[in-house]
Amino acid sequence: MKDKRITELLGIKFPIFQGAMTGVSDHRLAGAVSSAGGLGIIASSGLSAEELRAEIRAVRRMTSQPFAVNLMLMLKNCQELVEVIIEEKVPIITTGAGSPKKLMPLLKAAGIIVIPVIPSASIAKKMAAVGCDAVIVEGAESGGHIGKVSTLVLVQAALQAVTIPVIAAGGIATRAGVTGMIASGAAGVQCGTIFLASDECPISDSYKQKIVEANEVDTVVLGTAYNRPLRVLANYMTEQYFEREENNELPEELKSWVDQAFRAIETGDSDNGAMLAGQSVGLIHEIMSVESILNSLYDN
Repeated sequence: MKDKRITELLGIKFPIFQGAMTGVSDHRLAGAVSSAGGLGIIASSGLSAEELRAEIRAVRRMTSQPFAVNLMLMLKNCQELVEVIIEEKVPIITTGAGSPKKLMPLLKAAGIIVIPVIPSASIAKKMAAVGCDAVIVEGAESGGHIGKVSTLVLVQAALQAVTIPVIAAGGIATRAGVTGMIASGAAGVQCGTIFLASDECPISDSYKQKIVEANEVDTVVLGTAYNRPLRVLANYMTEQYFEREENNELPEELKSWVDQAFRAIETGDSDNGAMLAGQSVGLIHEIMSVESILNSLYDN
């Protein structure tokens, strides 16, 4: 029997969240996902308060369906972003990079559903205790910043630790993957990499083509030297990174170099840019519309 807690809680058709990918998940992608029945999520990292306000309003011009904003709690302008989220009556937020505990009274008074992204069952338990409505457990298969535990183990551990809905994230890009996670007890899933290969995703065609061409072993993890592991597609930039790491370059210099690589990908430079992607990249073989992706993942 399908667990309808998350679809009923959020008012969405599919129990599928679109991951908040920094520099990627803007109104164009989030609005398309929400319009098609999933939960579109705007990534607020790197945005000013007024830029976030503009993104929220742009999504609302695209759809009347529920959407969310992802809030990285260690951002210097976090409080300003929270004020915009409340003023604009955003219905749902996902959070990362810290605990929303101090913000919970403010968010709950505004009627906002709070769903943190977490890397362990022990943190899931803490998030349930502070009143979060659900948790997204993100496994090491994911693209972007990752934890240490695989998605399958993490989902089972979280289900043993909490009674609130658990959303599985990491390594999910097929109907079989979604079905398997829900059969294991997850209330829904969050997918990122597969939405990179969508018509509506605002990345370069060269980046999308790399996603389609890659297989499951074509990602690498950068950033372990400065305790910020980051999964990306292997390319010339990653080869250079590992050479620098082997030459004992200082952690802060490595981090600065990777940050520059993020900016390179914005220009479509798929050789020197950091292209976020999870291991599920090997399961993606064509570029499709967001609507087609959602229908391919779940039989509603």
